[in-house]
Amino acid sequence: MAIIANPITDIGPDPQAFDIERATKENTNYRSVAWSGRYLQVTLMSIPVGSDIGLEAHPETDQFLRLDAGNGRVQMGNTKDKLTFDADVSDGWCVLVPAGSWHNITNTGTSPMQVYSIYAPAHHAPGKVQATAAIAEADKDDEPASWSVQPTHVADKHG
Repeated sequence: MAIIANPITDIGPDPQAFDIERATKENTNYRSVAWSGRYLQVTLMSIPVGSDIGLEAHPETDQFLRLDAGNGRVQMGNTKDKLTFDADVSDGWCVLVPAGSWHNITNTGTSPMQVYSIYAPAHHAPGKVQATAAIAEADKDDEPASWSVQPTHVADKHG
């Protein structure tokens, strides 16, 4: 088993091990894809003070997020106009997003919110690094690998 030092390099569906808490806390990019498997994917995120991940829904993707640093507010619901789930989260908390749920996490703290996310199935291009949310939103070349197992494609929804 290889132990990968920082920076994390997405080696595709090959075995990998790394200190995810350290990598998450050291990540300064909005999104860095850390590992892409056939059925799931791990990304690291850094959300600046006052910013958010962005209101979105993944129709066929369950998502697990964990805060390793910072404070935030998570909101979820069945429609983007009716976010009935509302909770404060902080270091050590996880957020479980069922497929199809509209969701957003806003950094309510005084330092960057450091998060890792697990998508099932994979959601982004292997090894993709996006420095800011604006770059991520404009990126038209961010599709999962052809070797990943995907459901019939249904486009994500953004608020």
